[in-house]
Amino acid sequence: MKTKSNLKKEITPDKTTGYRNFPMVPRVVFGQGSFSQLGEVLLPRRKNSEAPFIFLVDDFFENSELVNQIPLMFNDELIFVSAEEEPKTGQVDALVERIRDKFEELPSGIVGIGGGTLLDLAKAVAIMATNKGKACDYQGWDLVHKPALYHVGIPTISGTGAEVSRTTVLLGPDKKLGINSDFTTYDQVILDPDLTKTVPKKQWFYTGMDCYIHCIESLNGTYLNAFSKSYGEKSLELCMDVFLKDIPEAESRDKLMMASWHGGMSIAYSQVGVAHAMSYGLSYLLGIKHGLGNCLVFQHLDKFYPEGVKYFKKMMGKHQIVLPTGICSHLTQNDFDIMINVALGMDALWENALGNDWKNKITPDCLQEIYMKI
Repeated sequence: MKTKSNLKKEITPDKTTGYRNFPMVPRVVFGQGSFSQLGEVLLPRRKNSEAPFIFLVDDFFENSELVNQIPLMFNDELIFVSAEEEPKTGQVDALVERIRDKFEELPSGIVGIGGGTLLDLAKAVAIMATNKGKACDYQGWDLVHKPALYHVGIPTISGTGAEVSRTTVLLGPDKKLGINSDFTTYDQVILDPDLTKTVPKKQWFYTGMDCYIHCIESLNGTYLNAFSKSYGEKSLELCMDVFLKDIPEAESRDKLMMASWHGGMSIAYSQVGVAHAMSYGLSYLLGIKHGLGNCLVFQHLDKFYPEGVKYFKKMMGKHQIVLPTGICSHLTQNDFDIMINVALGMDALWENALGNDWKNKITPDCLQEIYMKI
């Protein structure tokens, strides 16, 4: 059992206090068709006609009906962004520079519309618009000192938990790590399950499994406590309904969106584990998207999460999902070393998975053996 002193060490950087006072999303709209309320939500937040809202939108929707529903006013800026690659610190810096060059005053806010990539980008841009330096300077815990611009998150795929978490995970020049701060959390979220109707099946599965794996790692971790457990258990229950039961599509969309929300909340006082740590290595070296990366690793983690892997494989079978193979077959020893170093750099994830003495329980050879199976 994790003691109070251990919890204190992990969840708060301030050793003079007992428990971390985490922020939560203060305002949320949920319901089918609720995207139509975006204009009403933004109007009171408009500073003046010269302070626009910047909409960062997945370019998947560039010629879709959704774009016509975005409530543009005055000199609002609509920027389409590809989600084909993981979000990068350099990409954040470029977007912030573009906004600063075009507008004389700070925007009224940033709106992210898309999956985890767009939601993380929007959070990072909102932070960097008010903080000096480069995005890579803020990769870590509680390095942000100035409040971000007002920012709104609107997920169009369910599973990442990015809409509710206090981190924005970015690929930097030498690491994949989040900007984890009290200012990262969204000020407003709109959860409209109808926006997920267009998600391709494989992406729906991979991103949904990000949520499922998230729950398995949190619920089996050494950081587990009543707060994280209550959210994690509900998220897991919803995932089991969505991926193992036969339920109507509309109900499935609703439940997966709420599974994502609860899953993201579950790590406010907890953490993820082995699959996420190792998937960071895959993303950093090979650019593999996060959800797929988690699946590629998790299938081989029977030693760590036997029950979770068993149901994961049942879910794959039910939905006829076949994961890619041979991903790591061409890699050099130097490539493996890079991935292993990135993965082992996630200290908190390993401690959650294996305990304080995790360095005595996991070795580079063990990780390479798993990577070689992918």
